[in-house]
Amino acid sequence: MHDGLLNAHAGSAAYAFRGYNVTNLGRTPELLACPPYRAIVERCLRQAGEACSEATGQRVDLVNRVVRREEADLPHYAEAVAIVFAAELAQIELLREAHGVDFRDGKLALGYSLGELAALACAGAASPETVLSIPLAMAADCASLAGGSEMGVVFSRGEALDENAVGLLCEEVTADGAGTVAISAVLSPNTLLVIGQGQTIAALKGRLRDRFARRVNLRLNDSSWPPLHTPIVRQKHVPDRASLMIERLKLCDTQLRPRIVSLVTGQTAYHDGRTRQLLRDWVDHPQRLWDGVRCVLSSGAGVLVHVGPEPNLIPATFRRLAENVRQQTSAWSLSGMGMRAIERATRRPWLGAMLPVSTSLLRAPNLKHVVLEDWLLEHAPG
Repeated sequence: MHDGLLNAHAGSAAYAFRGYNVTNLGRTPELLACPPYRAIVERCLRQAGEACSEATGQRVDLVNRVVRREEADLPHYAEAVAIVFAAELAQIELLREAHGVDFRDGKLALGYSLGELAALACAGAASPETVLSIPLAMAADCASLAGGSEMGVVFSRGEALDENAVGLLCEEVTADGAGTVAISAVLSPNTLLVIGQGQTIAALKGRLRDRFARRVNLRLNDSSWPPLHTPIVRQKHVPDRASLMIERLKLCDTQLRPRIVSLVTGQTAYHDGRTRQLLRDWVDHPQRLWDGVRCVLSSGAGVLVHVGPEPNLIPATFRRLAENVRQQTSAWSLSGMGMRAIERATRRPWLGAMLPVSTSLLRAPNLKHVVLEDWLLEHAPG
């Protein structure tokens, strides 16, 4: 990726911030070891480490953890949260300070789970320390709930999933009293993430088979995940405690730049005094990633910058969509529908605004992607 790409597309860039994963270091140790970047990366890690120390009551040294390349496992969930948050803020600052590309000049930004909070901090919604304090304060309880929870991927190889129908089945299983199961994320029209306690994932799989026969499947994910974005966190009163912190959150008066897509709603929603309510809902409402994907494509963004250590979920979602669009447009071309004309139409903003919003999905193969940590290391100042 040539050095001028981000400068050329600064005003049409969209930014995607990743969330917590089972691995969270990515190339942060390399950025920390890079002399032109070291001071900024170290400062961001130290500040996040201090916030983590205050929240956990234990001394936390994120710089040494990164130097040792020691991943923070689930028992150290708060440190994993702090590392991802610090790495994302550092990457955005490095992009501005070392390369003259200001995130706030971009078209829009979105973040999956924790990434949404990092995007808000970078856009100026509140100070990074106060934003980070919210997930850190809830980290221990969220991690403890992960111990008895499982994640499943509900998917269909044919028709789009009926999200409401799957949600109702989750409620039926939950009502049996053996634990809570709920949708945690909407990844695409045919893919949902669910998190459930005990044997609820197995029970849900049985009811899906009864309700949808072989058209809908559920595959278990082997890793343990804190059940954020589900009602499970209510069992530890996490949303209520977070709400008390959010009430006291000192928000900045300036308009957010760039616009932030909330995956609570799947829309650019952080305006008109809605920030506190969206942050409350962020805790226990599903992440609507698919709606965020559509927002990026309908915005006319020319490049999508993936922020954070080793981003995977959002890049993979766009890759699958781009491949599906290529396959579909090839089929249409063979049937004589003139896909070149349709693709050209999606590049005309005035015409695109008049076409159905789903037409913007045809832009997926043309959207350029930059993994920011790779780009920064490739273009480190000499």
